[in-house]
Amino acid sequence: MKPNEIEQESFRIIESEAGDHGFPPDQWVIVRRMIHTTADFDYLSSVRFHPDAIASGINAIKSGCKIIADIQMVRTGINKKLLNPFGCEVHCFINDPETVSMAERNQRTRSESAVELAADMTKGGIYVIGNAPTALLRLLDLVEEGKARPALIIGFPVGFVNAAESKERLLNSKCPYITNCGRKGGSSTAVSAINALAHLAGVRS
Repeated sequence: MKPNEIEQESFRIIESEAGDHGFPPDQWVIVRRMIHTTADFDYLSSVRFHPDAIASGINAIKSGCKIIADIQMVRTGINKKLLNPFGCEVHCFINDPETVSMAERNQRTRSESAVELAADMTKGGIYVIGNAPTALLRLLDLVEEGKARPALIIGFPVGFVNAAESKERLLNSKCPYITNCGRKGGSSTAVSAINALAHLAGVRS
């Protein structure tokens, strides 16, 4: 089978097994891509969308926003071809020398320090987190302090320590979000969400 045929057959299987999932069309584009990427149907029940998430994310992309990834794996996975027509730039500060210096100086994780370094860049942008709960928690601190103003947070940190808790806090924030409940998540899930959102922006351009 050709690559596009494999994808279409995968989508057909997902549609068949998902049945009457209840997601509106735009949300389903994103959830279906998550399931396609992870082969995990648990996202049918665990994904959560802020009411303004998709509109805010699409408007940000169309405005040529900056997209900040928490780790290099997320940055690498984001489809630049979908974003280039809008002039969007994708950044990641986890390995920036200033991040390393800040982490040592302030006794914080590099994930937290990278968020602090990117704070000024978040205004009107999209922050994509697919790894560390500490990154999401620090980002929410900065949002509450008025020091970070992302148009959308795509938050899928994964793990056993504060992953579920950080996403629960995100659900209670005022910032538009796409996230899920529980421990699951990861880079591939976060990447699938931003790429599906970029696809929607392209369709609406």
